[in-house]
Amino acid sequence: MSKRNLERLRVLIVDDNHHMINIVKTILRGFGIKDYYEARDAVEAFDLVRSESIDFVIVDYQMEILDGTDFVRLVRNAEDSPNPYIPVVMLTAYSERSKVEQARDAGVTEFCCKPVTAMELYRKVASVINTPRPFVRTAQYFGPDRRRHDSETYRGPERRKQENMPDSIDEIAAE
Repeated sequence: MSKRNLERLRVLIVDDNHHMINIVKTILRGFGIKDYYEARDAVEAFDLVRSESIDFVIVDYQMEILDGTDFVRLVRNAEDSPNPYIPVVMLTAYSERSKVEQARDAGVTEFCCKPVTAMELYRKVASVINTPRPFVRTAQYFGPDRRRHDSETYRGPERRKQENMPDSIDEIAAE
């Protein structure tokens, strides 16, 4: 993934801490990303998702009123969500297992712990762009397939039907 490939991406950064937004923007600038949208809360962020063409989101876990998982549920499940397949990277200082599971169950694509390094954030961004996971829908969940590895031999009752999703970030950007 080259800087040239990343410079066309539009990123929404959602965090109630302006200092953290600036840190993330500085890191993303180092990757070649130039277009950013900022939101201080989940409501403002959802309005931006509905009104702007966003390629992926970086969201903080802990925010007032609606937290990062509430935002992800809105993006994945709201009837007026324009892109429920948008990749979402959760960036948080809360890395205990219960928080990671809550984020996963809300439909987060990747989880990244603070303090964040440029290399770790790059790996997460590269993952959501270069190897997007298929989406699944069940009665209780809609989001990226939680399994990281396909098992072609498994045909049991827990096999989930995969939803159609864009094939690449270029396909998303073209919309």
